[in-house]
Amino acid sequence: MPKDGGIGASTKRREDVRFLTGKGRYTDDINLQNQTYAWFVRSDIAHGTIQNIDTSDAESMDGVVKIFTSKDFEAAGGIPCGWQVTDRFGQPMQEPKHPILAEGKVRHVGDPIAVVVAETLEQARDAAEAIDIDIDELEPVLDMKAAIQDGATKVHDDLTSNLCYDWGFVEENREAVDEAIKNAHHVTTLELVNNRLCANPMEPRVAVADYSQANDEYTLYTTSQNPHVIRLLMGAFVLSIPEHKLRVVAPDVGGGFGSKIYHYAEEAFVTHASKIVGRPVKWTSTRSEAFISDAHGRDHVTKIELAMDENHKFTAVRTDTYANMGAYLSTFAPSIPTWLHGTLMAGNYTTPLVYVNVKAVFTNTVPVDAYRGAGRPEATFQLERVVDKAAREIGMDPAELRRLNFIKPDQFPYDTPVAVTYDTGNYHATLDKGLEMVDYANFDARVAESKARGKLRGLGLAHFIEACGIAPSNLVGQLGARAGLYESATVRVNATGSISVMTGSHSHGQGHETSFAQVVAEMIGIDASQVDIVHGDTSKTPMGMGTYGSRSIAVGGSAMVRATEKIINKAKKIAAHLMEASEGDIELKDGQFTVAGTDKSVAWGDVTLAAYVPHNYPLEEIEPGLEETAFYDPSNFTYPSGAYICEVEVDPDTGKVDVLGFIAADDFGNVINPMIVEGQVHGGVAQGIGQAMLENTVFDENGQLLSGSFMDYAMPRASDMPMFDVDHSCQTPCTHNPLGVKGCGEAGAIGSPPAVVNAVIDALQRGGYDVDHIDMPVSPSRVWEAMNK
Repeated sequence: MPKDGGIGASTKRREDVRFLTGKGRYTDDINLQNQTYAWFVRSDIAHGTIQNIDTSDAESMDGVVKIFTSKDFEAAGGIPCGWQVTDRFGQPMQEPKHPILAEGKVRHVGDPIAVVVAETLEQARDAAEAIDIDIDELEPVLDMKAAIQDGATKVHDDLTSNLCYDWGFVEENREAVDEAIKNAHHVTTLELVNNRLCANPMEPRVAVADYSQANDEYTLYTTSQNPHVIRLLMGAFVLSIPEHKLRVVAPDVGGGFGSKIYHYAEEAFVTHASKIVGRPVKWTSTRSEAFISDAHGRDHVTKIELAMDENHKFTAVRTDTYANMGAYLSTFAPSIPTWLHGTLMAGNYTTPLVYVNVKAVFTNTVPVDAYRGAGRPEATFQLERVVDKAAREIGMDPAELRRLNFIKPDQFPYDTPVAVTYDTGNYHATLDKGLEMVDYANFDARVAESKARGKLRGLGLAHFIEACGIAPSNLVGQLGARAGLYESATVRVNATGSISVMTGSHSHGQGHETSFAQVVAEMIGIDASQVDIVHGDTSKTPMGMGTYGSRSIAVGGSAMVRATEKIINKAKKIAAHLMEASEGDIELKDGQFTVAGTDKSVAWGDVTLAAYVPHNYPLEEIEPGLEETAFYDPSNFTYPSGAYICEVEVDPDTGKVDVLGFIAADDFGNVINPMIVEGQVHGGVAQGIGQAMLENTVFDENGQLLSGSFMDYAMPRASDMPMFDVDHSCQTPCTHNPLGVKGCGEAGAIGSPPAVVNAVIDALQRGGYDVDHIDMPVSPSRVWEAMNK
């Protein structure tokens, strides 16, 4: 059993004390002396040419400090894209400028055109309503397939077309895949949609900037998942501010789910405006504003084909996907449907040939980027839906078809045909565990019980794998990443033995302040309460890449391990000197340094005090102090996997779907805090069920967002969820990071959508309905329509 506060203990989250008692400090809680307020005037049409912006009436209104338009940002760069994709012909993607404020044209509803800065928020809003903007409306580009036809209206006039890139992977497999599908014993084909989503974190985005004329320095407080990246992108590429003159702080952040990874125009605006007006500038998004200004997620249209031989072994997979980029390229947008999607199309299976084609398209909609899972849910949904459909076509149990084609435990490390190597896994074990948890053998009896009540019961299975902790930097650089993907940590030991750990990772709900402290405490053998985790402030933490892609413990935690190892090594030298022993004989356990084979020992606190009060100290060998920094760049992704099983009932009279139970049997490698891991899975599954059953972002034929509020965008509620049954006992530790961890934060959102849809299809087919697919969300109206065709 793990000791209290160490690795493996379900320690309660220390940060919850302030969150649950209202003592958190979020960006909107920050109000600076002499602060002004910004209100953005946004386009109410999807596509048009700006003829005139008349601000004269607004400028004379009470409290107005200044009104900004694009002419105030002529010297600024555009919002940069952090990843360049090269297409299958060897050409770089088309990359249009993304201005801070619209220049000449508006390209989606919500595109910012002007900003009022005023003494109060109310005065800013009132003046914004007095601005008269004349826009000649143009035909909006909305349908991805139509957008790349010859003669289509262009979103960006300076581009050759609306096609951002036509990407193929693995290109050398293309002809072999075509041939394998042509000659296959059986081919299953499925066309499907990964529906567009809004992240909707509990806390909307906020940005507060303060320019200090005294020292020519800027401070930006922002709701960000990676403040160092914001500092780099905004300072170097947008506003030309030296990094040492720009501080970015992300305090408590109320959820992100990917939507707060990116550098947004509002952050650059308030930073620049604070210098122009000579006062702090604050912007707080409204919920309605968030729907049209935060990056959306998913939005893929795909045709997938699965080929099998006469023994039901998978021989090839081919996919053709249209991926919506929206009007501009958000920070990581080009990588989501390519390197974070195509590299997972082998799934858990031994399919020898895979080819993935992705056409990324510009449209007059809100930009699309990573949302919890980022590419991996899209890949998993395609693969697990087509595998389920194939099983039904050949009359085979879906679990057994998967089992037949799984990579076997003795095949690891396993080189996939999509350029990644899985280091460890046991997919048979997680599947068996999931089937045991759901009582698979007795499912038919539950079907009969539902039938007696006039309901249709179905069971859906999905097995997923994801790639976490994107790495290594030299590889992703070759693939188009414009930043390194390492992580850093500084471990500072105080004279009395307590520890401050400064990390480049960021916490916005994951529980890092608890789990990171558990890692360091375990290594030294002290109580976790002695370890403080510092994050979210570029002036206090070493350069880091932030938190997304389930990278925090695998990459950020590994950097802490490396820095702590340096601390321990130096401390052993000091302890050896104090005990007049050889350094090689010193052991550290439970906060005590001992000489091996003797009863001589010295406490951790005595050694740390000696480091700062070096009266008895080997100064000729080592310098005083006890502080170390480490950067960790992984050698490979980590590969969590799991079996997700959903059980539903469908009302044949209304099409209403009720989720009766949900099983998640995951392999996360070693687990630092089981309680936190379980909570992460719960949150991910809730979001996955939300996508599968409820959430959908819809634009009309004019590009107007029809689902722009919680009246129309159906967020999942507690009443929509069953009690989840979560297990992570099937552990195959990662072989290439010092903790053996794999990451858990996105798994729930990856495995759950196909499990839900597979369950609904199973229920309908068991009820005699000839329905083989329904696009998400499987709402009552969609289910009822499919049943009654």
